[in-house]
Amino acid sequence: MEIYVVQPGDTVFSIAAKYGVSAWDMIQYNEIEFPERLVPGQTLVILFPRRTHIVEAGETLSSIARQYNMTTNQLYRNNTRLGAQNLIRPGERLVISFEQEKMGAMSVNGYAYPFVNRTLLRQTLPFLTYITPFTYGITYDGGLVDLDDTAILSMAQEYGVAPLMHLSTLTEEGSFSNELASRVLNNPDIQNQLIDSVLQTMREKQYHGLDIDFEFIYASDRDKYTEFIRTTTQRLNAQGFEVIVALAPKTSSTQPGLLYQGHDYGGLGAAANAVLLMTYEWGYTYGPPMAVAPIGNIRAVLDYAVTQIPRNRIYLGVPNYGYDWPLPFVRGTTRAQSISNVEAVRIARDNRAAIEYDEQAQAPHFQYTNQQGVLHEVWFEDARSIRVKLALVPEYGFLGVGYWNLMRPFPQNWLVLNALYDIRQIGGA
Repeated sequence: MEIYVVQPGDTVFSIAAKYGVSAWDMIQYNEIEFPERLVPGQTLVILFPRRTHIVEAGETLSSIARQYNMTTNQLYRNNTRLGAQNLIRPGERLVISFEQEKMGAMSVNGYAYPFVNRTLLRQTLPFLTYITPFTYGITYDGGLVDLDDTAILSMAQEYGVAPLMHLSTLTEEGSFSNELASRVLNNPDIQNQLIDSVLQTMREKQYHGLDIDFEFIYASDRDKYTEFIRTTTQRLNAQGFEVIVALAPKTSSTQPGLLYQGHDYGGLGAAANAVLLMTYEWGYTYGPPMAVAPIGNIRAVLDYAVTQIPRNRIYLGVPNYGYDWPLPFVRGTTRAQSISNVEAVRIARDNRAAIEYDEQAQAPHFQYTNQQGVLHEVWFEDARSIRVKLALVPEYGFLGVGYWNLMRPFPQNWLVLNALYDIRQIGGA
């Protein structure tokens, strides 16, 4: 695999000729919307097939996978133009393997709302170990606010992806309730009712495990939250379920702020089976223009986390989005728009903006002026920034990554992930 940065005057044909690959393959893998209008600074993932197979009459993806001692999901990952659908024709060429040597295996989780685009979800599932429908809420008396997760669970089963139930204190207004968290954490009866409700739902819907996300917990409830996670983990483990807990991106045990004080890294890391470090949102809706997940900020969190939590219990959070800020930035007034990484390139193309790359943050960005004459600044993720983040997993010895979230397309991410790592699978598809 090579990651090529488009230069002025480049065409898909000149780039393909440079690397001796098919221009058509490059367009399909990268899902280039307008091949004749590449953006200077845009990245393209170049893949080099090592072994291919020509489909013969009567063959199926399953029979081809068995022939090469691989899974159908591996075939889907290597041949993304299939759209993860078992539709092949005689004479069609399938990639069995690429020249890239794998760096190892990792577990991959991703979060999705029930209204996720079904085609996008189907294309994404072969790249996942787990999928986590977002989110089950909590009632005042410890019951569950139900989630319409039927479609996601059905598709996950089809691709052998293990579903994780997501439990949070998120309200219908879209904010995390510290008051609701405090009520749960300070009332043993409500806790027992909640755990009973969770177990019942997990059994009925065949969930593999539980992902718990309580944010903005009162500092006074910190130890009670740790004890709640410990109790929940003990009860769920006894029934064969694992527990993951999401952690705010802390850099020290004394870090001030409501987002951080309620999360005890050492205690929660010992109480749960695994943790997800939410290493994103430094660049955010109401903040000044900057990278969503600057590499230096991420490393500061990881360096602290490994002093508190066993490395093999940690998932790295990876953002699948960017932001578009109108300028000048005025704190308390300016509001950035959340955009997909694909949309960021589209904006640059439509406004004839060249994409730059910040070496310190390890993130792409650009400025443009819209039709109303307003200057904007965009920060997002591309193949380069994703490769840097994924490389942190083997460097630190982590379990894998968790993507927030799967609602938007980002084909280059999956190309880089598949080129560098084998994806652990529980269902064996």
